[in-house]
Amino acid sequence: MLRLSPHLDGVRCFACGLAHDPRTLLGVCTACGMPLRVDYDLAAIRLHRGALGGRTPSLWRYREVLPLVEGDEVTLTEGCTPLVPVARNVWVKDEARNPTGSFKARGMAVAVSMAKHLGARALAAPSAGNAAGALAAYGARAALPVTVAMPEDTPRVFFEECRHYGATVQAVPGTISDAGRFLREHGPRDAFDVSTLREPYRIEGKKTMAYELVEQMAGEVPDVVLYPTGGGTGLIGMWKAFHEMAALGWIPAGAMPRFVAVQAAGCAPVVRAFERGEERTAPWVDPETRAYGLRVPAPLGGFLCLRALRESRGTAVAVDEGELGRAAAALAASSGIDVCPEGGAAWAALERFRAGGQVRDSDRVVVFNTGTGLKYR
Repeated sequence: MLRLSPHLDGVRCFACGLAHDPRTLLGVCTACGMPLRVDYDLAAIRLHRGALGGRTPSLWRYREVLPLVEGDEVTLTEGCTPLVPVARNVWVKDEARNPTGSFKARGMAVAVSMAKHLGARALAAPSAGNAAGALAAYGARAALPVTVAMPEDTPRVFFEECRHYGATVQAVPGTISDAGRFLREHGPRDAFDVSTLREPYRIEGKKTMAYELVEQMAGEVPDVVLYPTGGGTGLIGMWKAFHEMAALGWIPAGAMPRFVAVQAAGCAPVVRAFERGEERTAPWVDPETRAYGLRVPAPLGGFLCLRALRESRGTAVAVDEGELGRAAAALAASSGIDVCPEGGAAWAALERFRAGGQVRDSDRVVVFNTGTGLKYR
């Protein structure tokens, strides 16, 4: 008999609310094609922050708000990354410490676990780089064949990493959108698609970043979170997690940081839509940035990123290539953190906001470094 978390309360569409059967492999909403949301019976969960101390230091310590029961997960001990103080009231959440060197390990751990548990025979996804490496590693751990497609100008190390884990790798002209199209048209027919927001469980892995922040800050909620935003799964997941933590009694009702979505000036669909007051993002033409994780021209969850920003009284900002490169080098040199270009973009945004007064010296600020910079060398 198929086992799922006893606290799982269903899977519903973020957009239209249609319910879907969590006992089956799920993609997007069958009615409107939008991303799905995993819900839990939060009122019935007795999970106290103070009781977590003796649990395994991984994202699975938040078992009650994840879809699997203990023993059914595919894990490389992901999560519980350090929150590094770098200045007065400023911390870097260093996701480079995850398996495969990025925050993508969180999402893939839960997505691959659920796919295997629900009967997937093979896995596939397009990627800007880090997600491909994570999928290859977790697929190997799960003994499932993996096929990934990446833009052909992605740094070679990402291709080599995937091959190292035994994945089939395709280099595709264009962007991650083109890579996704290639897989849908030419990928293996029996492979389950774990693309960003085209299945519901990568969000569940990424949301644990917010649980960790509150645990690491002794129950406090940061005032500002600056997050490099490409596909937006991490931003959406954390937004979801703060709602869950309020329902669990971890934080006061309505408590949430001001989220700042940071994008590259050469690919900023969320920033453009936010500034125009629009409800949905439009595809960005001719995207260009060396922060490859931000080169996502048409995020499926763009409308959810906009909701998270507005509900949290946050904002969105685009950083040019010179800024993000300089900021990444400066933060690495001053802190010893292995900063990726995407993390550099978030740091550059903080510097700009501090100078402009949008972020005060008294604000408690968390900047996300989403992966290792070594893969970009």
